[in-house]
Amino acid sequence: MNKIETVTLNNGMKMPLEGFGVFQVPDPAQCEQAVLDAIASGYRLIDTAAAYMNEQAVGAAIKKCGIPREELFITTKLWVQDTSYEGAKQAIATSLHNLGLDTIDLYLIHQPMGDYIGAYRAMEEAYREGKLKAIGVCNFYPHRLADLCETVEILPAVNQVELHPFFQQEQALETMKAYGVHPEAWGPFAEGNHGIFTHPVLSAIGQKYGKTAAQVALRWNVQRGVTVIPKSVHKNRMEQNIDIWDFQLSQEDMEEIAKLDIGHSEIVDHSSPAFVKMLHQMKIHA
Repeated sequence: MNKIETVTLNNGMKMPLEGFGVFQVPDPAQCEQAVLDAIASGYRLIDTAAAYMNEQAVGAAIKKCGIPREELFITTKLWVQDTSYEGAKQAIATSLHNLGLDTIDLYLIHQPMGDYIGAYRAMEEAYREGKLKAIGVCNFYPHRLADLCETVEILPAVNQVELHPFFQQEQALETMKAYGVHPEAWGPFAEGNHGIFTHPVLSAIGQKYGKTAAQVALRWNVQRGVTVIPKSVHKNRMEQNIDIWDFQLSQEDMEEIAKLDIGHSEIVDHSSPAFVKMLHQMKIHA
């Protein structure tokens, strides 16, 4: 199996271009086993979040996996409820405790809501103290990312946003590039929309390389310089998802996939007041 390539972040850290996500795997035993299977399959980047309610299961797998800590790249995220200076300080301590770690490789603000500037100041402090090796954000659209970058002292290393063939976000990628922020894709399979796993364009491209439509979708993103974090609780699917490092899409392939972009999300709407209110009302602790 080909080795996963890495990218050097704006603070000099190396981050894998492919990792394993644990969103919607709240059952502790299932999550722990999934992470162990992912690590055994070759994944080294594990992406969790306080709001996923499975940091402890991820921590248990890290402890058992037999891979040296320095070879793993662990990401977690700050939930809206804690997006303030004091809230973030406590949340960082809680995540470190839940994960059983002294340091978190990448810590992200999960949503661009609440007092995220105050929260980011706490993250900058934790970064300087060595508790967080890199800091960044999620779901920061271009104008919001520009505002953050113009306000803070330490530029975010990563912006994790929805990126897949049907929502390609070229403007967002240009803004990230301008500020030296590395893009990371959540929902690289569009959460199954548009029949992505059997999509005729992706399937036809895949046939040329002996690859599946899913593998083509992942390969397309990493060739754009985007880190992908596909999720599966099935080991055979994990192995398929990581098997994208032995082929390269042609420019013609990339142009064909570019035509699939519909220009908007069908999964979330951060501009909807009702959606924003719902995220604020979602509490993960007392």
